Amino acid sequence: MLRAAVILPFIGLLLTIVPLRAADTLPATLDDATFWRFIANFSEPEGYFRYENLLSNETSYQTVIPALKRIGEPGGAYIGVGPEQNFSYIAALEPKIAFIVDIRQQNMLELLMYKALFETSIDRAEFVSQLFSRNRPPGLDAMTTAQELFKAFESQTCDSRLLGQTLQRVNERLITQHRFPLADDAQKTIKHILDTFCAGGPQIDYGFANAPSNLTAPSYANLMTATDGRGTNWSYLANEDNFRRIREMQLKNLIVPVTGDFAGMKTLRAIGAYLKHHQAAVGAFYVSNVEQYLKEEQKTRFRTNVSVLPVTPSSMLIRFVPPESTVLEPVRNFLFKSGSLFHLLK
Repeated sequence: MLRAAVILPFIGLLLTIVPLRAADTLPATLDDATFWRFIANFSEPEGYFRYENLLSNETSYQTVIPALKRIGEPGGAYIGVGPEQNFSYIAALEPKIAFIVDIRQQNMLELLMYKALFETSIDRAEFVSQLFSRNRPPGLDAMTTAQELFKAFESQTCDSRLLGQTLQRVNERLITQHRFPLADDAQKTIKHILDTFCAGGPQIDYGFANAPSNLTAPSYANLMTATDGRGTNWSYLANEDNFRRIREMQLKNLIVPVTGDFAGMKTLRAIGAYLKHHQAAVGAFYVSNVEQYLKEEQKTRFRTNVSVLPVTPSSMLIRFVPPESTVLEPVRNFLFKSGSLFHLLK
């Protein structure tokens, strides 16, 4: 007979996957104190990862977006991992709230840096200017394509004066205005990230900060100008509407970065409890290729954590399968396939 400690999480699973009929009651905005409380209370101690993931290396991340938009509908929650690729998924899927969970505290701080840059940039060109510490070229406006945007910045070089101004602006936004209690080490990490983006520019890639490295990866510019394979660019810098959608969520504190372990005992469970309280479901959970780094016992804990997330039949896991493929799997399929619930209850 299975121990109750094993069975009970999966009984909870049966209740969790019942389609939610009640309209979600997620707030339209979070105040600064609540936003920081989520970061503090939902986070777990940071863990180790061998690479410094300042940007994605997944060229195929857009290919599943058309299917995700057909399957799901705006609203509910999004959960993701890693840095900027989440913004493109969020812009396309239009959730009401997003939680980005990464085992590296640096990722949480990088996303807070992004938050400040979104909030202090009136448009894409100003955002790119601040992110890479490069002066804004003339002639860029709302009609500028992503290709034109990054082409215009090719001739610009890192401006140390602008870098200093941007760092000061980020700190003022996060610490003075939002009153987030960022320690000296956290501020140094944010400075390191901005320094690295300044040094690498729009051609920075996944391997830039991991030298010496034989990693080959697309540049930031490549990722932002890519398409879904059908000619549509869904990146968060593809157009002003996408950028504005993310900026508005940042201004409302609705993109929440936390330090968490997919196989941990706290973060995903806390997010699940919060969403259940607000009668909201997870529309999409971008897990990248995190599962390949989990040991067998960690995979079991990850599956248990996913089981406590409220989902609907259209809730999807988004996986990156190296070297160049992104695939979807319904969350319910993941939980019910051989080796999970039915196997355990036999």
